[in-house]
Amino acid sequence: MSDLLLTHAYFLYEDPKERQIMKPYVPLGILYICSHLRSKGFAVEVFDTTFSAPQDLIRHLQTEKPSVLGIYANLMTRKKVIEFVRVAREAGWKTVVGGPEPGAYVREYLDAGADVVVMGEGELTMEELLPVLRQKGNGRLVEIKGIAFLSEDGQLVQTASRPQIADLDAQPWPARDAIDAMRYVRTWREAHGQGSLSIITARGCPYRCKWCSHQVFGMTHRRRKPRAVVDEVEWLLTTYTPDMMWIADDVFTIHHGWLREYAAEMRRRNLRVPFECISRADRLSAEAADLLAELGCFRVWIGSESGSQKILDAMDRGVTVDQVQNSVALCKARNIQTGMFLMWGYEGEELEDIEATIEHVKRSDPDIFFTTVAYPIKGTPYYKQVAGSLVQLQPWSETSDREITLTGRRSARFYEFADHLLRDEVQLARVLRRGSEPAVEQELRTKIRSSREGLYSTCEVRA
Repeated sequence: MSDLLLTHAYFLYEDPKERQIMKPYVPLGILYICSHLRSKGFAVEVFDTTFSAPQDLIRHLQTEKPSVLGIYANLMTRKKVIEFVRVAREAGWKTVVGGPEPGAYVREYLDAGADVVVMGEGELTMEELLPVLRQKGNGRLVEIKGIAFLSEDGQLVQTASRPQIADLDAQPWPARDAIDAMRYVRTWREAHGQGSLSIITARGCPYRCKWCSHQVFGMTHRRRKPRAVVDEVEWLLTTYTPDMMWIADDVFTIHHGWLREYAAEMRRRNLRVPFECISRADRLSAEAADLLAELGCFRVWIGSESGSQKILDAMDRGVTVDQVQNSVALCKARNIQTGMFLMWGYEGEELEDIEATIEHVKRSDPDIFFTTVAYPIKGTPYYKQVAGSLVQLQPWSETSDREITLTGRRSARFYEFADHLLRDEVQLARVLRRGSEPAVEQELRTKIRSSREGLYSTCEVRA
């Protein structure tokens, strides 16, 4: 019997978009918790749901001897997490939920049946929590920092915050042996011809974008030593032989001195592996781009969000449109692909801001760009800013923050026209740069005219 069963409630084969993309990554968060607790003598198992079906986990909970179930939850998995909490409690398990969402919805998760909500990082909290959960009653729970629970008379109790882990190098690597990590590599190879694995070199993001959640790591930024990261990279390459990697930091290029040391250590060991990462436009210099190219970076993802400086300032992004365009140019000059994230519908956005975003993407010409319509995540400044306009059309347990609507926001049809217009305008700009495609050019101009008419005709249609 294990002391703890960890899971994450994400099911690849139930996600139509991800089935098309087919780029799954191991759940590093719970694997870090697993390795930490195992190093402290606890018996910990991981039920990796990525390639499973919900019924597989339900059957496991109903047939195995119950102990403690720990579930990582985010806004995409809320509905499934609540279902598994119910099934687990009925089967006699103690239930703990953590991750980026439960800290913002403490009462809701407890009312849904969770015994404890863990807020912030889970390693040290779970180390203290597991022995207490073996006992009857909730008396000693109040002594544990970083949790919330209901008292015996149903009152919400939230303990003091737990300090973040100061020395990440003292933590063991994630317990990839607790799952079938090679299946992730094989899945990538079967779908894309190259296998990939993920790694993190740091925790947290110190920037203050109003729409971004900091529930787990707060506003901190804590880095592992370059040599320790290279040790793990070397081990991953030897053990799993991935063809490429995903560096899953919030901002990989945040510290140029660290990047310089990391590149030197990779060079010293004669290591080079293709990878992709996320950066901010203001943290990409010519030197940083040179180092990324030397290291094998083939794609940098940049959070552009908007081509309107007014909207970027409203978001507290701390970057300029010019910086974004310059960072894309730096990457292009070194044959590094760029991916760009864009956001429609932020508060204060008008037609001229949408047109500015279209011009911005045309000028930058990233290799890939994705759009989303801004949605307020509870616990963020953006959520507080629009709290008076929020409309939740379904029960909390049946939906997510992505489905929250705002009164006065433009219609979904409006943003569909914005998407079509953006993509066709960018495509036309590329055609014009290539030249000698009059038929394609004419077709795109016709589509652009139709999309712009649709955009402007629906701009006054609001929720």
